Amino acid sequence: MSGLAAVVVGLSGGVDSSVAIASLKQQGYPVVGLTLWLMKGKGQCCSEGLVDAARLCEELGVAHHIVDSREIFEKYIVDYLVSGYASGITPLPCSQCNRMVKFGPMLAYSRAELGIDTIATGHYAQVRYNPDSDRYELWRAVDRHKDQSYFLYDLPQEILAHVLFPLGSQTKDQTRALAAQYGLHTATKPDSQDLCLIEAHGSMRQFLEQYLPPTPGEVVDMSGRVLGHHQGIHHYTIGQRKGLGIAAAEPLYVVALDRVHNRVIVGDRASAVRGECTVARVNWVSIAPPQHPLKVEVQIRYRTPAVPVTVLPTADPQQVKLVFADPQFGVTPGQAAVWYEGDRLLGGGIIQPVAEAETTSNGLGSL
Repeated sequence: MSGLAAVVVGLSGGVDSSVAIASLKQQGYPVVGLTLWLMKGKGQCCSEGLVDAARLCEELGVAHHIVDSREIFEKYIVDYLVSGYASGITPLPCSQCNRMVKFGPMLAYSRAELGIDTIATGHYAQVRYNPDSDRYELWRAVDRHKDQSYFLYDLPQEILAHVLFPLGSQTKDQTRALAAQYGLHTATKPDSQDLCLIEAHGSMRQFLEQYLPPTPGEVVDMSGRVLGHHQGIHHYTIGQRKGLGIAAAEPLYVVALDRVHNRVIVGDRASAVRGECTVARVNWVSIAPPQHPLKVEVQIRYRTPAVPVTVLPTADPQQVKLVFADPQFGVTPGQAAVWYEGDRLLGGGIIQPVAEAETTSNGLGSL
């Protein structure tokens, strides 16, 4: 016996989770595979992923459990996305999915059904315990190009205390090499490139068209002049330039989505720049809610670099105001803003729509 506590490893059928369970087994951990069936279709998290995960566990000689999570996925992700897009925001499903659909239910199942108190996944991130603060801290992965801590900001302390990320201290190239070394059939499997819903449905537009009917409206400039027409504000996002279906002498970008009047508002690039924003549903991860402003760095999209920002606490610990050192382009309501001190993730939350008063002061209120 190794003396190591058993670990339940979340398996999607991809190379990362495959190497996570194989590496833990190699280190002597008793491991069990667990796959959440989230939807039908192609791709990881779908029917195709279940088959690859089952085959992997058979190769490794470990038990494999499948949990039908389609109902909870429909409630917390599909409904969340549809209602968000319909209201004129661009929701980020991944952080919501990690907390409400994946990590929380996985840990609950592991404890209740298997008597195991630790779970692991193939995410690229690191968890460290800080005895001085008695908190579990979330850190970026060694491989900054694959770092997924941005999507994990919403995990609470009670989950981080029971999570392992075996891939956080290695690069993706090392993961591929280990997959080949272990002889895993997923060693050459391509990475997932999109949201699982896009993998399953082909595009976000095709997914939304199943739930939201066409709602024709106007595309207008900042003064309210009609430039064209659209088939639904849910097909647009702040900062979007391509696919507007209008001709103009200069590049135009989506500046705002007016749900009340069903309008897409466009302007020049400068019009899509904001110096500050409000962030709600904040989860403080590596530190307790601060009482004073923090000068740190923030990511407002997964693929955008972190930029200097001042985080201003409010009376509500779950809401802050962000003031950017330099105004930022495409600050998008519904997306996550996640702030870091170096590689340590401090907290994050959801960017809120521009308040009515602020909209009016920006010249959009008369539209």
